[in-house]
Amino acid sequence: MQSDRVLTVPNLLSLLRLLGVPVFVYLMLVVHADGWAFLLLVVSGATDWLDGKLARWLDQMSRLGALLDPLVDRLYLVTALITFAIRGIVPWWVAVALIARDAILALTLRVYRRRGLPPPEVIYLGKAATFALMAALPWLLAGQTEWAIAGFARAFGGAFLIWGTGLYLWTGMLYVAKAFRVARTVAGQEPIRSE
Repeated sequence: MQSDRVLTVPNLLSLLRLLGVPVFVYLMLVVHADGWAFLLLVVSGATDWLDGKLARWLDQMSRLGALLDPLVDRLYLVTALITFAIRGIVPWWVAVALIARDAILALTLRVYRRRGLPPPEVIYLGKAATFALMAALPWLLAGQTEWAIAGFARAFGGAFLIWGTGLYLWTGMLYVAKAFRVARTVAGQEPIRSE
């Protein structure tokens, strides 16, 4: 059960991940420290996994955590896509398509709010798509380094990017279709007017 607690270990981890976003942008676009940016992405991914586990193990699930964790995930994804596109690591059309997918889904949330419904549950394919994209990013970044595995990392990251992009766009269409079904079948609530 979610609580109203703010100061929890998982929330602190999410906050640390959030503070890492501007650092990531600085590493990518100002100093081109790809090795450090790679490390930050890996640590962010590990703490993302860890904060969810700790929330359950320590019974520290909170409303703030339920909002903050996916927000930070999306922020990292959008930030990484934009910085990667600026640097030419991923094509611009990929970044635009993936960011547009999230923007469209954010608009569909109004359908649920107007009907007094919670947002749709995350589907497994959506989790797999996010995992593939979050896995692709550090591999693609490792491919920009002079490390011995750079060629392999570029190919491996590119494969994850293709797979993740396809799944991400497909699940986006599934979520939009579900929102249309809800809009057609569930009556909306009348807005409350003050006299």
